Amino acid sequence: MIETLQSVPPEFDTPTYRDVLSQLDAAAEWVHLDRNIWKRLRLPQRALCVTVPVRMDSGDVHVFQGFRVQHDSSLGPTKGGVRYHPAVDLGEVAALAMNMTLKCALVGLPYGGAKGGIRCNPKNMSRGELQRLTRRYTTEILPLIGPDHDIPAPDVGTNDQVMAWMMDTYSQQRGYAVPGVVTGKPICIGGSLGREEATGRGVVYVTMEVLRRLGIKAEGATAVVQGFGNVGSVAARFLTSQGIRVIGVSDSACGVYNNRGLNVADLISYKKAKHTFEGYPGGERITNEALLELPCTILVPAALSGQITEDNANRLQCRVIVEGANSPTTRGADEILKERGIFAVPDILANSGGVIVSYFEWVQDLQKYFWKEKEINDKLHEVITTAFNKVFEFSATENIDMRRASMVNAIKRLADAHLVRGLYP
Repeated sequence: MIETLQSVPPEFDTPTYRDVLSQLDAAAEWVHLDRNIWKRLRLPQRALCVTVPVRMDSGDVHVFQGFRVQHDSSLGPTKGGVRYHPAVDLGEVAALAMNMTLKCALVGLPYGGAKGGIRCNPKNMSRGELQRLTRRYTTEILPLIGPDHDIPAPDVGTNDQVMAWMMDTYSQQRGYAVPGVVTGKPICIGGSLGREEATGRGVVYVTMEVLRRLGIKAEGATAVVQGFGNVGSVAARFLTSQGIRVIGVSDSACGVYNNRGLNVADLISYKKAKHTFEGYPGGERITNEALLELPCTILVPAALSGQITEDNANRLQCRVIVEGANSPTTRGADEILKERGIFAVPDILANSGGVIVSYFEWVQDLQKYFWKEKEINDKLHEVITTAFNKVFEFSATENIDMRRASMVNAIKRLADAHLVRGLYP
């Protein structure tokens, strides 16, 4: 049946898009999804490609390529991050937008999925260059975004300052402050308490539910975290607070390993001061590839997509994978992990803490009333653990893996919305 569906247009045809699409197709086939809805969900609703000319500090003008993709808006305005990275392309952004649609549907948010990005290397750009890049990009995608239309947020290579520039640029065009146009912004202009840590905190909330469900004690459990940005560093810190021994972490350059356990607070301070793990005295240097294959209880891939592949899936020595990154596991690797009995929590569930608290931030901006941090963390715990346990029980009842169970639950909610709304015109 899959073969007779529309083929993927070449502009979206990338490895990441094919992986996400294959997961969608497998779940859609399993649930006998209405063929017309199936065809619709395989492609984004809207995609915008923009050129972003920026005057660099040297005086030269460099033209960057930017994108904003809205995958589906049947449940509400679209929502999704903006990433700055040299590997950004339209296919990757479209795949991540599709994942956002599924993620929001799975955890019950009134959002569709979107994603944006600019092909650049922010590490090589000054603050002034980044600000000019962000403001011009925001201007170019202005027709698509808005608090009732499409709400950007931080992603790889962006942060709360980038969101502040986006919010200000949009507000200048409207003539008044519009804090609800983005989430993940500084608290002083309408950001939410708990937002910065939300994705990593959510990863740990899910991890603790996994251990409880599988009968694994936190005491004596070990964890490896690939990626030490906002998600990975926060996840490592909270895993330690739960009594789990973090034995390995890495950034884009290299990693650190210590079987006796790493001092995560010390690692965070060292990375902040040195911008690298090179020379860290509390452990031995290890490559990113070797880090993934360390014996451990829990592996948290929190870097980029496509890290667990057919080439290394057979060498992984973890019991549980909790995906902090978007699409870190390829379709072929997924099959190997299932055969080996490794329990994997997919990205659309495991890393949904960020968009859940982004939703809380958006609600607070719209109603102009802000909550205490404990309220936000409690609400996050309730939403993400409820979603996890629903998927876990569905997975056990239907004897399917967690990824397919997550996809099926998300697809069912989307299908209901599409069917009841109908087709216009």
